[in-house]
Amino acid sequence: MTRTGRGERGAVTAELAMVLPLLLAVTAGLVWLMVVGLGQLRATDAAREAARALARGEDVSVATDLATRIGPPGSRVVIDDADGLVVVTVSASVAGPGGLLAALPGAQVSGEATAAREPAAGGVSP
Repeated sequence: MTRTGRGERGAVTAELAMVLPLLLAVTAGLVWLMVVGLGQLRATDAAREAARALARGEDVSVATDLATRIGPPGSRVVIDDADGLVVVTVSASVAGPGGLLAALPGAQVSGEATAAREPAAGGVSP
């Protein structure tokens, strides 16, 4: 018959106390990576929608407003229009989580999209 002493039960508690903060830190890091990934997706989506709007002939201010609404907060929009192609780049800083996780740094995200101007919007006819 095996007897479990008090010392062994206390060891399990001590091991759990050591591992639990590590598991919480790993979980926080994964959540932070997910937030940065979503910021990247939003920047790419914003660039794509603005490029499509410009390709259809929308005004630059309308496309810029669209990109800043879709993109991450504080998005910067750069538009390059040459040779019938519109290139839109949306970039932003995603701030660190703060609080207990203030040690995690912020991240820069950006997305770029290219669209050909449609013939009705001044593009080249096929």
